[in-house]
Amino acid sequence: MGDQIKTAAEAHETSALPRVHEVHNDPAAKNAKDQPVPKGVSGKPVEKKSPAQWAYERTVLYLKKFEEGLDDDHEIAMGFAGTDAGVLKIEGMGFFDPDVVTFYGADAAGVKMQLVQHVSQLNVVFRALPKTVEAEAPNRIGFKLLADLDRDEV
Repeated sequence: MGDQIKTAAEAHETSALPRVHEVHNDPAAKNAKDQPVPKGVSGKPVEKKSPAQWAYERTVLYLKKFEEGLDDDHEIAMGFAGTDAGVLKIEGMGFFDPDVVTFYGADAAGVKMQLVQHVSQLNVVFRALPKTVEAEAPNRIGFKLLADLDRDEV
């Protein structure tokens, strides 16, 4: 008998979060599926989220996971393919319903930048960029973004 009866809470949780699957060379490597999912992500079914909100939430989870692997001399940045824009050190992130995700930050020279991206074209390449100020601790925007998702107000 393979049919299992699920509680309403289990059914709700299943509808809110699709399956995640990743494979790495190192079987001990932690990845997105190993992270606790914030209430702000799991508390609302996917079909109730705009494409922008859903893309934002998943990108935040990947961003934080990438930052966990950085040392204190590096911060997260994004690289751009097919453009001379270089990299954007990520200092903030947001979404505008129904279909736009935005990244705020600065390039490697400290010049202010913002990327506004339609979710249908969202491709993010995370890069480690040396932090710019020696005396300060590295900025970990992923941890701030995840704490915001945990507030369950998105």
